[in-house]
Amino acid sequence: MDFNVKKLASDAGVFFTRAVQYTEEKLGQAEKTELDAHLENLIARADCTKNWTDKIFRQTEVLLQPNPSARIEEFFYEKLDRKIPSRITNAELLGQYMQDAAKDFGPGTPYGSTLITVGDYQKRLGGAEREFLQTSAINFLTPLRNFLEGDWKTISKERRLLENRRLDLDVCKARLKKAKLAEAKAAAEHELRVAQTEFDRQAEVTRLLLEGISSTHVNHLRCLHEFVEAQAAYYTQCHKHMQDLQKELSRFPNAFAVNASTSGVSTGPSPLSSATLPGASSPSRPPNPSNALEPSTLKIEEVKPPATGTRKAKVLYDYDAADTSELSLLADELITVYTVPGMDPDWLIGERGNQKGKVPVTYLELLS
Repeated sequence: MDFNVKKLASDAGVFFTRAVQYTEEKLGQAEKTELDAHLENLIARADCTKNWTDKIFRQTEVLLQPNPSARIEEFFYEKLDRKIPSRITNAELLGQYMQDAAKDFGPGTPYGSTLITVGDYQKRLGGAEREFLQTSAINFLTPLRNFLEGDWKTISKERRLLENRRLDLDVCKARLKKAKLAEAKAAAEHELRVAQTEFDRQAEVTRLLLEGISSTHVNHLRCLHEFVEAQAAYYTQCHKHMQDLQKELSRFPNAFAVNASTSGVSTGPSPLSSATLPGASSPSRPPNPSNALEPSTLKIEEVKPPATGTRKAKVLYDYDAADTSELSLLADELITVYTVPGMDPDWLIGERGNQKGKVPVTYLELLS
């Protein structure tokens, strides 16, 4: 117990002399031993590496897990060294809701069967996301975390020891300057030599650790490549799933279009819509129908209007024909319109006297 008290008193004395030296240096009342330029550059590089690694690590966590509550939960599981429970992704949850809804709407109906298909692909997207999150966490986040919680803590500890050795060295230098008697000078010189040796040894240890930052950069560069590869694989897989889904949906009957045509519902703008108000701008040109209907399939000159199904339509806006297959329109004029099998639903065949051509539905108000 007596030994511990003496050691505690000694440590308190050392801490006090270091604090005095540090304060006097800040006030410009004491000289400070400067580190060599190479070591200073290594320290600056290490600080830069730590700061940016920490920012990249935190933002990657946000990217992979936007929910802060979930991140906190995962953090505690990691600290307790327990396996993080598997969490369903949002896409998988959406897919499950769609398939559950299809059961109530009727899996044999057009809407129900489409919900089942889309829900299945949403689950596939969720599975791809889960795989990406796991791969990125292992190959990118873990190495960054290991540096921040392992290597950097070791470097910080050795840098603190170096600063303490530097303060001890400067305290010894100050004592030597103040010593008057030969005996006091000899004792101060001995303390200075010991302090210089300890400072030089600690500076070398710190320098070796700081030079290891280059290896850290190489390791993080490799991890960054793996992260990008995981991202590319994830987005490629998602793109493929969406292409497959579009192909699947293209095989389904367009029940909405069928119901709209059989019920006689107008697809043009309402007479009370904002587009008919004074000063309203014209709508944008509808998509080019050439992709939906090849010229060989539809030749305007050869189209014969059906005996029934023709309607009168009022032109809402001026329209300039893009080619010879279209009919130019003038606002407020009345024309006759009808459709033909296989035609793009955004377009109708319009007639004005002996003129005939395709006209956009959005420029018309269909009359009963």
